[in-house]
Amino acid sequence: MTTDQLKAAAQQLLEENILRFWADRMYDPKGGFYGRMDGHNVLHPEAERGAVLNARLLWSFSAAYRVLGKPEYLQMATHAKDYIEAHFLDREQGGIYWSVTADGQPLDTHKQVYAQAFALYAFSEYYRATGDEQAFQTAIAFFRIIEEHGRDMQYGGYIEATARDWQPVTDMRLSDKDENTVKSQNTNLHVLEAYTNLYRVWPTDELKDALLALIDTLETRIILPSGHLGLFFDMQWHPTNAHFSAGHDIECSWLLDETAAVIGRNCDRTVRLLASAAGTDLHPDGSLGEPEWWVQAEAVVGYINLYQHFGDDDARTQALRSWHFICSNLVDWEHGEWYWAAMPDGTPDTANDKAGFWKCPYHNSRMCLELIERITA
Repeated sequence: MTTDQLKAAAQQLLEENILRFWADRMYDPKGGFYGRMDGHNVLHPEAERGAVLNARLLWSFSAAYRVLGKPEYLQMATHAKDYIEAHFLDREQGGIYWSVTADGQPLDTHKQVYAQAFALYAFSEYYRATGDEQAFQTAIAFFRIIEEHGRDMQYGGYIEATARDWQPVTDMRLSDKDENTVKSQNTNLHVLEAYTNLYRVWPTDELKDALLALIDTLETRIILPSGHLGLFFDMQWHPTNAHFSAGHDIECSWLLDETAAVIGRNCDRTVRLLASAAGTDLHPDGSLGEPEWWVQAEAVVGYINLYQHFGDDDARTQALRSWHFICSNLVDWEHGEWYWAAMPDGTPDTANDKAGFWKCPYHNSRMCLELIERITA
């Protein structure tokens, strides 16, 4: 497959498989998008609606409209934005709730910094796509909130969560799979991503300083001597376990490279270190790490980035192998979207959701959009 063929295939996958699924099957005409479809393609309209899913929907359709210019994507993006503004924004305490009920009432009102970052990411992307001033101001407001309530000025980086009123909370976990620790690489990685997107449209000294400080924390605290990202940490950045995630390693490699390019800093050594660490978990079938949808999407972008930045032909080969794994094992070509994962016997994972609290059009739509934008004629 040539790179031009890869670009064309990425656009087709984005429009016909991913975005069409969300617009046709998850769109709620009463407002927003339904909260869940299970792995057997059964819609659960009564399901709660998560902040992460809704912010990622806003980002995905905004980015698609910015790149492809199709009015139907602007319509979907605005539909998502309006719902977030009406139901997720905390008008009293600021920030965004973690979840709401199916009819839009606040459900879990604690403030996860990860969710605030994705809201910032989404509103800044909507502004990039439309020039909407209100969205721009909302994105800046999220930056102020994260800096005031999430940033650790003593030890660096950002904490996990607070109560609704920004006071300490005992359970700081992002999900049931995570450790209950005060800091994680995952939250800090996506603060980096969100701040980078905002910096594209708001290149202020204070935002650049925050990005530089976060890069320093990443390079000196979060990356372990092995080259992998540590997963969970205490307040002083002591790792609480020795596990790693190849998916986050490769994702961080290209997101950090993106940040470095936007703010004018060279992070080549760290980019290659992370990618090399991720590569220790490559498999003969072309997959990376856990065979979940998001990991494989990040692998495609991460290895394409290595090829483009460093001229690494082996990385280009691996990107195409990852692409082939996705198309052969994860994409639901009949019903749309991707399965959660590929099972060891090669069958799709239908026990986990097709769409839901954590199954969103973000990693896969972003992969496609990165390929479309990176591969020029």
